[in-house]
Amino acid sequence: MASSENSAAPIKSRKHLWAVRVVIACSVLALGLAAFLEVGRWLVVEDPLAKVRAIAVLSGRMPLRALEAAKLYRQGYASEIWLTHSSDPGETLEAMGIPYAGEEYYNTLVLIHEGVPAAAIHVLNPPTVNTVDEVQVISAGLDRQQGNDRSVILVTSKAHTRRARLLWRKLASKQTRAITRAASDDPFDPGHWWRTTSDALDVVREVLGLLNAWAGLPLTRTR
Repeated sequence: MASSENSAAPIKSRKHLWAVRVVIACSVLALGLAAFLEVGRWLVVEDPLAKVRAIAVLSGRMPLRALEAAKLYRQGYASEIWLTHSSDPGETLEAMGIPYAGEEYYNTLVLIHEGVPAAAIHVLNPPTVNTVDEVQVISAGLDRQQGNDRSVILVTSKAHTRRARLLWRKLASKQTRAITRAASDDPFDPGHWWRTTSDALDVVREVLGLLNAWAGLPLTRTR
């Protein structure tokens, strides 16, 4: 009898161990699924609006970002709109002898169409390649301004807001302040981002971009 009880003990112990492993595995899977479903919402962050020195339109997703900037301008949040000057694909096309007006040119036309005076629109230099460059150019532009107001509204796409805010906090001058704002008409669906290819690609790109930023920007050519 004692021998039978002794042999049953290891079996119960193994069953208990497997039960614990199953519970842990299910918990990890549940957490992973929750993170997968919520990452779209996590990427979208916005700061409370306030009056600033300028509204800066980050390059990309034309004309959505410019339209949002024009709306904020009409609401009186700033007296100027700043556009960055992307070097691509202009440099590549120029080398091929193909003229290219540049994204900032078309954003200017959009802004004027939406009621922004041409005198209120300023294109920043030097040319930029990615968001890192844009943050540095915009921050430098604020540092050159006279007076104490060195704040800006950064207008970008919904999925890009968290990375744009993180890069500003890492790279911008400490004397400057940025309010991150998403284009309200951006079709990105944070609650169901896996349903469309474009939203899924946005999430993958932004997660990888955030990992790059947290790692100290070892890769610097990605927009």
